[in-house]
Amino acid sequence: MPNVEEGTQWLNEVKVWYNSGMSTLAEIEAAADALAPEQKQELLLFLATRLRAQGAKLPEPRKFAREQIAGWIAQDEADMQRFREGK
Repeated sequence: MPNVEEGTQWLNEVKVWYNSGMSTLAEIEAAADALAPEQKQELLLFLATRLRAQGAKLPEPRKFAREQIAGWIAQDEADMQRFREGK
């Protein structure tokens, strides 16, 4: 897991790039998409830390009907059966 100092160094490098013209969410998403997996993890941890520090609330847990869950399970079992049969 990345440590805070490494994340800070990486984020300081990103700030230089960010200050050079990245201003829309689409540009930020494209830049994040171009990151290596380790850097994406650092970015995610950075954002989660900032959100937590700002008192952001977690989204409400999603609720699913029993029928919907049963349908997912049935589909998964059917997929597994096809997989075992080599189809």
